[in-house]
Amino acid sequence: MSYLHFIDTLQSIADGVLFGATYSLLGIGFTLVFGVMHKINLSYAAASIGAAYASLIVLSVVKAPAIFIFLLAGLSGGIIGFVIYVVCFRFIPQANPLATLMSTVGALLLIDEIIVHATVGIPVPYPALFSDVIIDAGPFTLRGDLMFMFALGCLSMLLLLALLYRTKIGIATRAVAQQPVAAQLCGISIPRINGLTFVITGVVGGIAGAMIGAAIGVLSPLLSLPLTTKGLIVTVIGGLGSIPGAIIAGLLVGGFENLFQYFRGVTERDLYVMLLLFVFLVFRPGGIFSPAAGRD
Repeated sequence: MSYLHFIDTLQSIADGVLFGATYSLLGIGFTLVFGVMHKINLSYAAASIGAAYASLIVLSVVKAPAIFIFLLAGLSGGIIGFVIYVVCFRFIPQANPLATLMSTVGALLLIDEIIVHATVGIPVPYPALFSDVIIDAGPFTLRGDLMFMFALGCLSMLLLLALLYRTKIGIATRAVAQQPVAAQLCGISIPRINGLTFVITGVVGGIAGAMIGAAIGVLSPLLSLPLTTKGLIVTVIGGLGSIPGAIIAGLLVGGFENLFQYFRGVTERDLYVMLLLFVFLVFRPGGIFSPAAGRD
C-alpha cells in the first residue's frame, strides 16, 4: 500500500467515524425503547426523518437562523415520538408483542407515505451548515460540517446520559427498565415513564435526522428504510439495551461503512456492513460489552 493510499484509507475511516455519531443517536433511540419496554419500535428512523422534514417546514414559516433547525427537529421528533407511543403502544395489550411490532411497521409506512405525498417523492435541500469549512491537519482534511455533527452528537449523548443518571426522571426510567413491578409498587407510573421515553428518544431521533440532512445537504423519502436497517444493526452490535454499546457501535459502523465504500464502492458498501453484523452475531451475539460467547 502506497503512502497516499494509506492516508486516503485513514481519511475515509475518520470521515466515517464523524458521521457515525448520527448512527449512535439512532441506535440509542432503538435501544432505549427496547430497554424500557422490551419492544422494538421499527418506525423510529422514519420518525427521525419526518422530524427533519417538519423542522424544514417550521423554519420556512418562523424565519429563524438555520442553526435552530436542530432544535426544531428535536421538538418535532419529541411530538412525533409521543404520537407513535399513543397510537402504537399505549392501548395495545403489552402481552401481544407481535401486535406492537406490526403497528410500528404500519407507522413507518404511514410516515413514508406522508413524506412522499407532501414532497411528490422529490428530494429537498437541507441547510448544510459549515460545509465550506475545511480544516487541514497535516496530510488529513477535516470537514467542518462533519466535525460539527460529531460535536453535536457527543453533546446530545452526554445530555441524555446526564438525564438518565442524574435526574429523578432518569432514575424512574431505569427503575422501570430493570424492575417494572417494583417500580410500580414504589408509585412510579409506568405509562407515564413509557410516554416520556418515547418523547426523549423522539428528541434524540429528531436531532439525528437533522444531522443526517445537514451532513448530506438533502432529505429524501428513500432515507427511512436504510436508516432503519443501520439503526437496527447498531442496536444489535452494541447489545440490546446497552446505551454505551450503541454509542460505540454507531461510530464503529460509520467508520467501517466508509472504509468499505472506499475499497469496494457505494454499491457494495451495505453488503459488507451486513457481513459485519453476522460476524458479531456469531462471535459476540450479546453485543460489544457482553462476555464472549462460549461453545455449546
